[in-house]
Amino acid sequence: MQLKVLVTGKNRKVANDICDHLQTDRGYVTVKCDPNKTALFDLMLVELPKVVIICLGGETSVSVQAYNVMKTALRQGNITTIVVTDVEDEKLFMKYTELERVLFLSRPVSLFALYEKMAEIEATIEDEKEKNLASFREFVNDDPDKGHKRKRILVVDDDTEQLLQIKDQLDEFYDVTCVKSGDAAFKFLAKKSCDLILLDYLMPELDGPEVLRNIQDTKAWQDIPVIFLTGVSEKNKVLQTLSELRPQGYIIKPSKKSEIVAKIIDVLG
Repeated sequence: MQLKVLVTGKNRKVANDICDHLQTDRGYVTVKCDPNKTALFDLMLVELPKVVIICLGGETSVSVQAYNVMKTALRQGNITTIVVTDVEDEKLFMKYTELERVLFLSRPVSLFALYEKMAEIEATIEDEKEKNLASFREFVNDDPDKGHKRKRILVVDDDTEQLLQIKDQLDEFYDVTCVKSGDAAFKFLAKKSCDLILLDYLMPELDGPEVLRNIQDTKAWQDIPVIFLTGVSEKNKVLQTLSELRPQGYIIKPSKKSEIVAKIIDVLG
């Protein structure tokens, strides 16, 4: 199996060594990523790795918190997270991280221990594939009271900083999924449902109105409320689109947390 592994962290020497060994010795696909919020957020969406390796080195509270941007993707993708560290950085990481589950691997790195864990991950993935092919599959509903679950908001915007800002604003109240294009939004909606879409009006390739038309023309999606995200300079165009396509409204960017939550409550109740 060719596992895809995303490797990041401030300790670039260890990160480079691990990438080289995983590629040469095990034939894995490795993706290097700068340890900043924007790069981590973008690559987690694009690459969809099965393993993330964070190589700590000389960390601060701010640098550790940058890795928290991966929290939602790690949880949804059933991704194994390995943190390569010494004792001092391990304590700092545990103090400031919001990641739910990680495996610590001490420096200097034991390649034998790392390869053993990777083999275990491969076996688990293969085992899950076999289970999915079985004739009978059991479902145990851990949360039958689904009617009281938090609403799911899909945010579509090509600006990473804007996505991160909105996610930070709404995470307290809603389950937020962020994508960077109309095509990515369609792929998400084909697999999962959402209760409301925040849609950037001006995007490359498919712009907001084109995405909205596609949503309205697709029977399974046409009842999902849509709110445009727009800059002040686009306001007149948005008002014209409101009369034509009749979305549920618009929000001027940048918006305060109170403004965006109030608008969502106005639509969803």
